[in-house]
Amino acid sequence: MKHLFLTATLCLALLLTAACSTSPTTNTNTTPAGTPASTPAVAAASPASQSAAQDFTLVNKTGVEIHAVYVSPHDADDWEEDVLGRDTLPEGQTVDIKFTRGETAENWDLRIEDSKGTAIEWENLNLLKISKATLFYENGKARAEVE
Repeated sequence: MKHLFLTATLCLALLLTAACSTSPTTNTNTTPAGTPASTPAVAAASPASQSAAQDFTLVNKTGVEIHAVYVSPHDADDWEEDVLGRDTLPEGQTVDIKFTRGETAENWDLRIEDSKGTAIEWENLNLLKISKATLFYENGKARAEVE
């Protein structure tokens, strides 16, 4: 379940802290996501005419391969399905997260997992104001920058 405003979950193999315009808080949680529900977000290329205001680009600069990305409305009780599907997001790669055109939710939660199920979560991200989130891991510390 999701916890706290802009929560960054600290994990053994993958540590990230959100470095956004708001102050992040941290919470440890290494359990894999529960049974996913349907999601309004997908990681895929889509014509510009299909764009939604919440669309954003996720950049992996963590030094590890991301195996799952979950995006769900902040007020949802469950994580949505993995928007990467069977794909992964290798170090240095970028993925565009696209939403259905009629989506109206403003605040969203994001969860990423590595190959061991180690997870990081950010909550209450205003995707109407974020177009790019870059994840880093440097000198034993991690951070996320948003534009």
